[in-house]
Amino acid sequence: MRRANTLRTALVLGALIGLSACDGGAPEPQAVETEVPEELKAAPSQTQSTVEIEGATPMAERVATLGLLNKRNNISQDLELKPGESRRVGDIIVRLSACERRPPWEMAPETGAFVQVLVEGKGDNEGEWARIFSGWLFKRSPSLNVVEHPVYDVWVKDCAMTYPGENTPPVSSSTASDDSEA
Repeated sequence: MRRANTLRTALVLGALIGLSACDGGAPEPQAVETEVPEELKAAPSQTQSTVEIEGATPMAERVATLGLLNKRNNISQDLELKPGESRRVGDIIVRLSACERRPPWEMAPETGAFVQVLVEGKGDNEGEWARIFSGWLFKRSPSLNVVEHPVYDVWVKDCAMTYPGENTPPVSSSTASDDSEA
């Protein structure tokens, strides 16, 4: 009985000492952008299977906004990329091959982007990049095709482009609902 009390007292004292060492304030995590390795800069050439609509924004001039979440430290940020561009943030590279938005005359609006995601290996594989995702991501159907990774999540937010007859890019549904609530 006495031994159990001594052990319990030692554990309580150890916990108190450990808690007293904590100052309660962790530094604010920051996302660090670094350069994409030279061998990964060139995006693989892809055949264009989409039909270009005359007067629509050419693929090279479109700008996709992608969301990137680091689940480990809860850092979320927006990446703006043009097709063919890559961005490295820490040990992840996000590469955009294409982005598309359905024309306004089609009933179901949808925005998508063809994205490749590469993650740098750890330990023995440090310096090696593994492709963890390559495919289309869709704004209104995020569960259709998912980046499955324990640390990172990537999703489509927007594809800035216009079609003939459009004066301004369409208002997103979140902006429209914000305006109606005011």
